[in-house]
Amino acid sequence: MAEKHTFDRIGWFLPLRLAHYIVLFAVVVLWMSYPRFMQPQFIIYSACTLLFSILLALGNKHNLKNVTAVVIGLQFLFEIVLESGIIYSTGNVNSPFSALFILTIVAAALIYRLLGTLVIASLVSVAYTFIIWLGLSSGESHELSIQTLRTVFSTDESVFYSIFLHILIFYLVAFISGYLAERLKQRDRQLEDTSLALKKAKLETDDILRHLNSGLLTIDSSGCIIYFNRAAERILGYKEEDVKGMHCEEAFAERMPGLARRLMDGIENHVEHPRVELEIVNTDGKVVPLGLSTSILTQEAREMRGIIAIFSDLTEAKRLEAKMRTADRLAAVGELSASIAHEIRNPLAAIAGSVEVLKKDVQVSGEDERLMNLIIKESDRLTNILTEFLSYARIDRAAYNKVELCHLVSDVIEMLYHHRDLGGRADFKIESEESFVYVVGDEDLIKQLLLNLAVNACESFEGDAGQVVFRFLSDRQNNKILLHIHDNGPGIKPEYIKKIYQPFFSTKKEGTGLGLSIVHRICTALKLKVDVHSEPGKGTTFIVEFDIYAPEPPTQSETSPELTANQ
Repeated sequence: MAEKHTFDRIGWFLPLRLAHYIVLFAVVVLWMSYPRFMQPQFIIYSACTLLFSILLALGNKHNLKNVTAVVIGLQFLFEIVLESGIIYSTGNVNSPFSALFILTIVAAALIYRLLGTLVIASLVSVAYTFIIWLGLSSGESHELSIQTLRTVFSTDESVFYSIFLHILIFYLVAFISGYLAERLKQRDRQLEDTSLALKKAKLETDDILRHLNSGLLTIDSSGCIIYFNRAAERILGYKEEDVKGMHCEEAFAERMPGLARRLMDGIENHVEHPRVELEIVNTDGKVVPLGLSTSILTQEAREMRGIIAIFSDLTEAKRLEAKMRTADRLAAVGELSASIAHEIRNPLAAIAGSVEVLKKDVQVSGEDERLMNLIIKESDRLTNILTEFLSYARIDRAAYNKVELCHLVSDVIEMLYHHRDLGGRADFKIESEESFVYVVGDEDLIKQLLLNLAVNACESFEGDAGQVVFRFLSDRQNNKILLHIHDNGPGIKPEYIKKIYQPFFSTKKEGTGLGLSIVHRICTALKLKVDVHSEPGKGTTFIVEFDIYAPEPPTQSETSPELTANQ
């Protein structure tokens, strides 16, 4: 029976079959001059050989394994018949072509199991015995032929031992070739399984390395790049096909020579860098901070094979680190404001009150009056600073409730219209597709947040009155409400954007520098995301992201008695 995988990897079987056909063709056609009685067998055998070759050619596109197995069996059958005719016609027991049977047995071992090869050897032995008997009994009667055969096997030892030796050789060749073919197939199967496992492991390993979020590259002992994953392409801005095989100093010389020096330091000085930070220049010309780790790859004999480098873009980490430092600084200022506000406010109120009394009771003029007015003015300004200090310090833990944002914005606008310093300096507008917008938060803190952003916008206007637009945008997919607070003021310079939330930073002559710091602290307390977009001469937009209020479904205990009874 043919092995299933034999037809997938035919190996030496097809060349051996074609060579065997050529030998039989030379014997029958050239040596024996194509005798008439062998023509049908040879034609059928030739047809089977041709059909077998065609089926193998079509086997890649069509599933013809069963048909091919049948054709191979027929080819072996007619091959034995043809070889029997050759031996019969060329000397019978003394024919020099008995070895053709051995070739058939060996060919059968390449495609059949051991048992199948022994079956072919049995067919060959029967055919050989038959043609010997037929040759010895030709021209005699049936009774005489049987008597002749008995005589041969009883008296003619040379004929008997010749037949016995041939049959023994047939079975011996069948057993050896079948056994070797069986072992070869087992080894072949093991090798195939091992190859598949190795290929799978290689694909999985390569897939893992290529999809790492960290960049990974390796160089050999001469400094040439031999591996470059996708994250490395994204971070460094090089394509693998462009740098693979190049020397690292040559590949990175233009934009990141520091990286090449770290890699070559491992090759030349055997130095590993567990964790270092360096700066590279990306394709846009911007400086990118890079975290780098390098390790030495060695062989079994501790001989260096190369260097492996793992790295990542630290831009986002640096941004978060700066954000954390800002939050810590703001928290420290809050603690400071809470401690000094109470110590200063009461004496300051006493000073301001005493000066007010003196101004009414004592008639002063000229320079003395100017100094007294200056004391009152600066006392009021210091009182405002302390009030903002206290507001900043009180922002701690928020109480999360349902807040109607449109109504809250209307209240803030009303307060600004009646503000003694800002009234009439701005025109306010609300843009919303919904009349009611419910979000999650603390109403008092959100009102203070909106008021500080609106006041900051109004104070930025110079000359003519400006416009402040409160625009609501809904992101239902992410359950968010985005509130855009846009003004058409002069905008914020790019170098100031990173400093606007720092305490006491202000570009206004009379500003305290705490307004946007309070905004940042409120957003931190309420876990709101705030972003700013500004362009000098075109205005500024603050974007605050709120969570949409979604009421929780009633629990079983909160359902009506009637509903509970029906259930």
